[in-house]
Amino acid sequence: MFIGAQVSLYPMTSDFVGVIETGLEGLSPYREKLRIETDDMSTLMVGAPEPLLDAIRDLFAAAARRPEHVTMHVTLSRGCPGEPDDPSCRCETLTEAQHLPLATRQTRALEAVAAAPETGVTIDVQFSLYVLGQDGHMDEIYGCIDFLKSSGTFLKAKNFCTRLRGDAGAVFETLRQAFLRFGPAEGHVTIDLTASANSPSLS
Repeated sequence: MFIGAQVSLYPMTSDFVGVIETGLEGLSPYREKLRIETDDMSTLMVGAPEPLLDAIRDLFAAAARRPEHVTMHVTLSRGCPGEPDDPSCRCETLTEAQHLPLATRQTRALEAVAAAPETGVTIDVQFSLYVLGQDGHMDEIYGCIDFLKSSGTFLKAKNFCTRLRGDAGAVFETLRQAFLRFGPAEGHVTIDLTASANSPSLS
């Protein structure tokens, strides 16, 4: 399986270079665990979803600890049929999930969010889950929505997406569980998300 993300950071300040460099410093502990490639548009990260989601969380949390308003756009994908299998992307949660009923997957997702580490950084996220190429995909999406509403990070439903708010640790664990536990374990699943921190609109 191939699991990866394209990540773009958007600081709302003239010191955008400083904010981006601060965020990229948050990736330092993950450079031996993930394939990380940065260009002028985005940063590609490929690897297992444990370090992958942790790296995205820490990139954004590092940038959000500064006072400037910052946003981030992420496209997550697993199981894309157009990408070659990558042994670094092996994931025990996916292997386990394919044998479990929806209710059990929801329970385990909630347990993981409850155990998430705190970062001390409050963020907002809106995201959409796409279960591709499967009949009955809405059952998985509705199951994910039920999980989200009980996660402790749910803020509200919006057209075409769901809004989350909370500590970056819990929010990104919610995203990881949505990404891994809903949709076929061997199928193509994507998440499109936008994160925001320090928005003056919340003042």
